[in-house]
Amino acid sequence: METIWFENWDSILRILIITPLAYFTLIFMLRVSGKRTLAKMNAFDQVVTISLGTILASVALNHDIPLADGITAFIVFIGFQFLFTWLSVRVKAVKTLITSKPSLIFYKGEFNYTAMKKVRITVEEVNSAARIKGFSSLNGIDIIVLETTGDIAIIEKITEHTETTFDDVELTP
Repeated sequence: METIWFENWDSILRILIITPLAYFTLIFMLRVSGKRTLAKMNAFDQVVTISLGTILASVALNHDIPLADGITAFIVFIGFQFLFTWLSVRVKAVKTLITSKPSLIFYKGEFNYTAMKKVRITVEEVNSAARIKGFSSLNGIDIIVLETTGDIAIIEKITEHTETTFDDVELTP
């Protein structure tokens, strides 16, 4: 019970040395791997981000994990993230496996309750997102989409063009 507040100075010294080394190694690796590694893109990217934080904390606090093991784990997770995102840009089946489609949840004054139930979002959450974007009413909004990142995109007016940003949106009736 006496180690609940303080074990020894070696433990503190290890944390003071290992944590900055692991932290700066992770920052360097993230810079080398590119912007996508920590982008808010999809569930797969979020798992990688959480895993990297967990590895950093484990290396910093667990005396049984050497810095080299932590760096190896960083390399493996960042490598997987790089590989899967590289493949998802080139192979449609991989993209389909690791990303979802955006969902149309509101269209020209009508809520799409089927889609909202499927993606587990409420009218109150949609209203909150509209308020945050500065809308006092849904009357001035043509489309609301739940993006793959969990963000809610609000489109005021639909403009007629041959190419739109809605081609990949799941149109659940």
